[in-house]
Amino acid sequence: MQENQSHQHAAPEGSAPLPPPDQFWDGFYRESTQVWSGNPNALLVREVEGLKPGTALELGCGEGADAVWLAKQGWDVTGMDISAVALERAFAHAREAGVENLVTLVEADLADWSATDSGTDHGYDLVCAQFLHSPTDLPRNAILQRAVSAVAPRGRLLVVGHQGFPPWGRHPVPDPALPTAEELAAELGLAERGWIIETAEAIPRTVQGPEGQEAVIHDNVLLARRGA
Repeated sequence: MQENQSHQHAAPEGSAPLPPPDQFWDGFYRESTQVWSGNPNALLVREVEGLKPGTALELGCGEGADAVWLAKQGWDVTGMDISAVALERAFAHAREAGVENLVTLVEADLADWSATDSGTDHGYDLVCAQFLHSPTDLPRNAILQRAVSAVAPRGRLLVVGHQGFPPWGRHPVPDPALPTAEELAAELGLAERGWIIETAEAIPRTVQGPEGQEAVIHDNVLLARRGA
């Protein structure tokens, strides 16, 4: 999911129950002809630029900015998302960029997804998830555990996520707190499996609210490389 704009997507406290995830996200994307900026996430660019292109899997690809950027660098990308509306835009974005031959889009509920559904028997050279958060039920760590199993030998896992949300947002305070990059690496058991942690840090970012207010939030970045 993209996070280039300060768009809030949580239901206000006391509102009606949220619809099922596919309906929620289709409705979310239909609220605007373009939800995100169309630019790749800066931390994806920072961590991946310069790596030798191969096969990539993006979980929660949204409108496709990251998938298109990866394809422009020469990656053969599979993007997964639950929203058919978002995937239609992602395909149009890839076609406009002239990389539709390098981008495969799959409509899937990540809560039910497994590595065997990813379209390859050998794993991916890069598996990434950018801001994989949702106000609907989302078994994030279970999804990321399956992402680990989708990484090919000597491939990489990149997870970028919020450490917290801006004070004006409608997101509830996470309980339990969102894990740091180091905590996520431990929860996924990467060190015990022989993975090399290449990046594990919190990056500050200034965001603007709907009334022009500003806040500094932090994004957790985990980049890990699997052994042979």
